[in-house]
Amino acid sequence: PAATSILKRQKQLRRKNVRFDQVTVYYFARRQGFTSVPSQGGSSLGMAPRHNSVRRYTLCEFAQEQEVNHREILREHLKEEKLHAKKMKLTKNGTVESEEADGLTLEDVSDDDIDVENVEVDDYFFLQPLPTKRRRALLRASGVHRIDAEEKQELRAIRLSREECGCDCRLYCDPEACACSQAGIKCQ
Repeated sequence: PAATSILKRQKQLRRKNVRFDQVTVYYFARRQGFTSVPSQGGSSLGMAPRHNSVRRYTLCEFAQEQEVNHREILREHLKEEKLHAKKMKLTKNGTVESEEADGLTLEDVSDDDIDVENVEVDDYFFLQPLPTKRRRALLRASGVHRIDAEEKQELRAIRLSREECGCDCRLYCDPEACACSQAGIKCQ
Protein backbone atom coordinates (compact mmCIF):
# COMPACT_ATOMS: atom_id res chain seq x y z
CA PRO A 1 0.00 0.00 0.00
CA ALA A 2 1.11 3.53 -0.75
CA ALA A 3 1.94 5.77 2.18
CA THR A 4 -0.51 8.66 2.65
CA SER A 5 1.02 12.09 2.91
CA ILE A 6 1.12 13.95 6.21
CA LEU A 7 -0.91 16.80 4.67
CA LYS A 8 -3.79 14.50 3.73
CA ARG A 9 -3.81 13.03 7.24
CA GLN A 10 -4.06 16.51 8.80
CA LYS A 11 -6.98 17.40 6.53
CA GLN A 12 -8.81 14.24 7.58
CA LEU A 13 -8.29 15.06 11.27
CA ARG A 14 -9.56 18.62 10.80
CA ARG A 15 -12.87 17.41 9.34
CA LYS A 16 -13.89 15.72 12.58
CA ASN A 17 -16.12 18.01 14.62
CA VAL A 18 -18.05 17.54 17.83
CA ARG A 19 -21.70 17.06 17.00
CA PHE A 20 -24.66 16.84 19.33
CA ASP A 21 -27.75 14.91 18.37
CA GLN A 22 -29.53 14.46 21.70
CA VAL A 23 -30.59 16.42 24.76
CA THR A 24 -31.03 14.61 28.06
CA VAL A 25 -33.29 16.33 30.60
CA TYR A 26 -33.40 15.25 34.24
CA TYR A 27 -36.57 16.12 36.18
CA PHE A 28 -36.50 16.79 39.93
CA ALA A 29 -39.33 17.17 42.41
CA ARG A 30 -39.67 20.68 43.82
CA ARG A 31 -38.67 21.22 47.46
CA GLN A 32 -38.12 24.17 49.75
CA GLY A 33 -34.74 25.57 48.79
CA PHE A 34 -32.41 26.57 51.66
CA THR A 35 -29.81 27.19 48.92
CA SER A 36 -30.71 30.55 47.38
CA VAL A 37 -31.60 34.01 48.66
CA PRO A 38 -34.63 35.53 46.92
CA SER A 39 -34.70 39.33 46.83
CA GLN A 40 -37.83 39.38 48.99
CA GLY A 41 -39.79 37.14 51.35
CA GLY A 42 -39.07 33.67 52.62
CA SER A 43 -39.30 30.11 51.30
CA SER A 44 -36.90 29.79 48.41
CA LEU A 45 -37.42 27.16 45.73
CA GLY A 46 -35.20 24.10 45.50
CA MET A 47 -35.26 20.57 44.19
CA ALA A 48 -35.02 17.04 45.54
CA PRO A 49 -31.51 15.60 45.84
CA ARG A 50 -32.20 12.92 43.19
CA HIS A 51 -34.08 13.14 39.90
CA ASN A 52 -37.39 11.31 39.56
CA SER A 53 -37.38 10.92 35.77
CA VAL A 54 -35.25 11.33 32.67
CA ARG A 55 -36.28 12.18 29.15
CA ARG A 56 -34.20 12.19 25.98
CA TYR A 57 -34.98 14.42 23.01
CA THR A 58 -33.51 14.98 19.61
CA LEU A 59 -32.38 18.57 19.17
CA CYS A 60 -35.47 19.31 17.08
CA GLU A 61 -37.85 17.70 19.61
CA PHE A 62 -36.21 19.64 22.44
CA ALA A 63 -36.58 22.95 20.57
CA GLN A 64 -40.27 22.19 19.98
CA GLU A 65 -40.77 21.23 23.64
CA GLN A 66 -39.11 24.48 24.77
CA GLU A 67 -41.34 26.47 22.42
CA VAL A 68 -44.46 24.85 23.89
CA ASN A 69 -43.26 25.40 27.48
CA HIS A 70 -42.30 29.01 26.81
CA ARG A 71 -45.64 29.75 25.14
CA GLU A 72 -47.44 28.35 28.22
CA ILE A 73 -45.32 30.50 30.57
CA LEU A 74 -45.96 33.50 28.35
CA ARG A 75 -49.70 32.78 28.32
CA GLU A 76 -49.76 32.73 32.15
CA HIS A 77 -47.74 35.95 32.32
CA LEU A 78 -50.05 37.74 29.88
CA LYS A 79 -53.08 36.52 31.87
CA GLU A 80 -51.55 37.96 35.06
CA GLU A 81 -50.92 41.27 33.29
CA LYS A 82 -54.51 41.33 31.99
CA LEU A 83 -55.86 40.53 35.49
CA HIS A 84 -53.78 43.37 36.97
CA ALA A 85 -55.04 45.76 34.26
CA LYS A 86 -58.68 44.78 35.00
CA LYS A 87 -58.14 45.37 38.72
CA MET A 88 -56.53 48.77 38.04
CA LYS A 89 -59.47 49.76 35.84
CA LEU A 90 -62.03 48.75 38.49
CA THR A 91 -60.13 50.54 41.28
CA LYS A 92 -59.28 53.60 39.13
CA ASN A 93 -55.52 52.84 39.40
CA GLY A 94 -55.83 51.80 43.03
CA THR A 95 -57.49 54.99 44.25
CA VAL A 96 -60.87 53.46 45.12
CA GLU A 97 -61.84 50.16 46.70
CA SER A 98 -63.71 47.60 44.64
CA GLU A 99 -65.13 44.32 45.90
CA GLU A 100 -65.37 43.16 42.30
CA ALA A 101 -61.65 43.80 41.80
CA ASP A 102 -60.78 41.99 45.05
CA GLY A 103 -62.72 38.93 43.89
CA LEU A 104 -61.05 38.64 40.47
CA THR A 105 -58.75 35.67 39.84
CA LEU A 106 -56.81 34.31 36.85
CA GLU A 107 -59.87 32.19 35.98
CA ASP A 108 -61.71 35.46 35.24
CA VAL A 109 -59.29 36.19 32.39
CA SER A 110 -60.34 34.38 29.24
CA ASP A 111 -57.77 32.90 26.86
CA ASP A 112 -59.58 34.94 24.19
CA ASP A 113 -58.49 38.13 26.00
CA ILE A 114 -54.80 37.43 25.40
CA ASP A 115 -52.84 37.17 22.17
CA VAL A 116 -49.82 34.89 22.61
CA GLU A 117 -49.45 34.29 18.87
CA ASN A 118 -48.42 37.87 18.13
CA VAL A 119 -45.71 37.94 20.80
CA GLU A 120 -42.20 36.89 19.76
CA VAL A 121 -41.36 34.12 22.24
CA ASP A 122 -37.60 34.37 21.62
CA ASP A 123 -37.63 38.02 22.76
CA TYR A 124 -39.18 37.15 26.11
CA PHE A 125 -37.01 36.55 29.19
CA PHE A 126 -38.25 33.42 31.00
CA LEU A 127 -36.19 33.28 34.19
CA GLN A 128 -37.94 36.01 36.15
CA PRO A 129 -38.15 36.30 39.94
CA LEU A 130 -41.34 34.92 41.46
CA PRO A 131 -43.20 36.76 44.23
CA THR A 132 -43.35 35.13 47.67
CA LYS A 133 -47.02 34.08 47.31
CA ARG A 134 -46.30 32.37 43.99
CA ARG A 135 -43.29 30.48 45.42
CA ARG A 136 -45.38 29.26 48.36
CA ALA A 137 -48.18 28.19 45.99
CA LEU A 138 -45.69 26.26 43.84
CA LEU A 139 -44.32 24.49 46.91
CA ARG A 140 -47.79 23.52 48.10
CA ALA A 141 -48.78 22.32 44.62
CA SER A 142 -45.64 20.16 44.62
CA GLY A 143 -46.66 18.42 47.83
CA VAL A 144 -44.68 20.46 50.38
CA HIS A 145 -47.22 20.62 53.22
CA ARG A 146 -45.08 22.24 55.89
CA ILE A 147 -42.99 25.21 54.80
CA ASP A 148 -40.14 25.75 57.27
CA ALA A 149 -40.66 29.26 58.71
CA GLU A 150 -37.07 29.49 59.99
CA GLU A 151 -35.84 29.99 56.43
CA LYS A 152 -37.69 33.33 56.31
CA GLN A 153 -35.66 34.70 59.25
CA GLU A 154 -32.41 33.26 57.87
CA LEU A 155 -33.02 34.85 54.46
CA ARG A 156 -33.85 38.20 56.07
CA ALA A 157 -30.62 38.08 58.10
CA ILE A 158 -28.59 37.28 54.97
CA ARG A 159 -30.20 40.15 53.02
CA LEU A 160 -29.48 42.56 55.89
CA SER A 161 -25.87 41.38 56.15
CA ARG A 162 -25.38 41.99 52.43
CA GLU A 163 -26.40 45.63 52.86
CA GLU A 164 -23.40 46.18 55.12
CA CYS A 165 -20.35 45.93 52.89
CA GLY A 166 -16.83 47.10 53.54
CA CYS A 167 -15.48 48.84 56.62
CA ASP A 168 -15.65 52.15 58.47
CA CYS A 169 -12.14 53.32 57.58
CA ARG A 170 -11.80 56.97 56.48
CA LEU A 171 -8.64 58.40 54.87
CA TYR A 172 -6.37 55.67 56.28
CA CYS A 173 -6.72 52.02 57.26
CA ASP A 174 -6.15 50.83 60.83
CA PRO A 175 -5.61 47.07 60.35
CA GLU A 176 -6.48 46.36 64.01
CA ALA A 177 -9.91 48.03 63.70
CA CYS A 178 -10.58 47.40 59.98
CA ALA A 179 -13.22 44.69 59.39
CA CYS A 180 -11.86 44.10 55.88
CA SER A 181 -8.28 43.65 57.06
CA GLN A 182 -9.42 41.29 59.82
CA ALA A 183 -11.32 39.27 57.23
CA GLY A 184 -8.15 38.98 55.13
CA ILE A 185 -9.30 41.17 52.25
CA LYS A 186 -8.12 44.52 50.90
CA CYS A 187 -9.57 47.53 52.74
CA GLN A 188 -12.78 48.68 51.07
